Formats: sequence, C-alpha cells, structure tokens
Amino acid sequence: ISSGRLSLKTYLKDALPVACGTGKAKITIDMLLRHRSGLPAHRPYFKSLSLPVPGMAAGKRLRQMVLAEPLEYEPGSKEVYSDLGFILLAWVVEYMSGVRLDAVVNDRIFAPLKIYDLFFNPLCADWTRPVMNKASFVFAATSHCTWRGKMIVGEVEDENAWAAGGVEGHAGLFGTAVGVHHLCCEVLQALENKESKVINASVIRSFVDKNNGMMRPAGFDSPSEDTPSSGRFFSKRSIGHLGFTGTSFWIDPDNGLITVLLTNRVHPSRENIDIRKFRPRIHDLIASIYQCNIQE
Repeated sequence: ISSGRLSLKTYLKDALPVACGTGKAKITIDMLLRHRSGLPAHRPYFKSLSLPVPGMAAGKRLRQMVLAEPLEYEPGSKEVYSDLGFILLAWVVEYMSGVRLDAVVNDRIFAPLKIYDLFFNPLCADWTRPVMNKASFVFAATSHCTWRGKMIVGEVEDENAWAAGGVEGHAGLFGTAVGVHHLCCEVLQALENKESKVINASVIRSFVDKNNGMMRPAGFDSPSEDTPSSGRFFSKRSIGHLGFTGTSFWIDPDNGLITVLLTNRVHPSRENIDIRKFRPRIHDLIASIYQCNIQE
C-alpha cells in the first residue's frame, strides 16, 4: 500500500487475478483486513492434505480451497473473525512481491529494524530461513496435537499453517517479548506521526480509522465494549492483537503504553481457557503501575 500498488479499496480480483470468477469480486483488501469479507471463521483444510509432508504443494492446494470456499454472508455486511481472509492476504503479498511471505516480512520489516528474534520457522528443509542461530532459541511447548501425534515444540500450532509448510498469513510467527515490543514501538512511532523506518504514518492511520461504523481497525483488534482483554485502562484508540496460543500485544497511543504478553496457554491442552480471565487482570496491573510511575 505504501508503494501505491494497491489500496484498502482495491478489489481482491485486481490484486490477485486468480480470484476472478470465484464469486468474490466484491471483496476488498479492507474487508479482508477487517474480517468483513464473507468468508467463514475457519475450515479444517489440513484434514484433506496429506501427512507427513507439509510444504509448498500442500500450501498451494490449501489456498485454492480457500479461494473456492463459499461465502457465508454478503461482504461488508458484518464482521466474522476469519483465518481464511489472512491466508488470501498472504497470497496477495506473495503475488505482488514475487517472493514468499516470510522473505517479504524479513527483508522489509525485521531486517531494517535489526529484529532478529521475530521470524517464521519454515518446516521444509529446502526453504530459505532467516540468518539466525536456532540453537540459541528455546521454544515453549504448545499443545499435544492428535493429528500430528506429538507435543508441538518449535512448530506452528495451527494445523492449516503447518500443512502449508509453516508459513502463512494467519499463523506461523515465532518470537520473544523483546522482539514484539521492538516492532510495536515502530507502530507507536508511526501512530504518533514520528519517523519510522518501515511504517508509513498515513497508511497506519488509514488502518486504524474506524469511520463508517467500523468496529475493528484494519489488521488489528481494538478493546471491546463489554469485557476487553486489554483491561479497563487502555483507551478506545488502542490497537492490539490476540494469538490463539496465548499471545497478545496492546498499543495505546493516548498514553504511550505498550504491553506484550507471550504465554503458551494451550500447553498441554487447548481446553485451558483461563487466559480469558488472566489477560484483563495482568493488563490492569501493568497499566496501573505505569500510571503510578508517570505520576511520580
């Protein structure tokens, strides 16, 4: 978007020609980013893909299955959080850049910021990986996956992303709290209209604009009205994101506050949902300590 090759109003069929004739002509990039595309929340495509070899062939088939998925509602009419939309967005990025998603993210975001502890971890031996000493990282275990028949450590938790080779638009990033915080600082800089090495201030402002009745910013989450996971003290202008495995970040431009929470709440089982109670409590505690330090 910063380069002018597309905009939030660009139709999917114009950004990804293979989408023509699939019944998704009315879907825009903005609808995909705000989860208003008409696509369902999730589909277990991995069950139709062969084990035990994840990779590029399976990833292509998965994306074709997403593209062929019938819409559940009229695009733009409501919001349904959808992994499928971000799988299509990754496809758009790869089509327009000519390289794989992890290479784009590393070359255009992580490398310029010298963030070496945020990365995708491809499962295919012949795929290029970012320069890093993997032995220096300790990976927290996530859940025991009955489909893969093992406890997941150092591999993407999401089965669809795993089948696609570990690199997808909706899942697959690994990192540390320090790395996530570094990237969040760049976002906050841009939101404050300060210079950022990788984020265009006008573009990020268009992403967080919630005019026309939009409840969710493009590509991010915002505090809910009833029981926000961000707690009681983050402003309504805050943006963030929650990860299924128990991860999250929140950025409050009104107060200059960033919080990063990385847990493995799915270990050893995804049935543990106590994180829903924990998130607002820890965020309230952090925000109150932050305010006390400012007042001092």
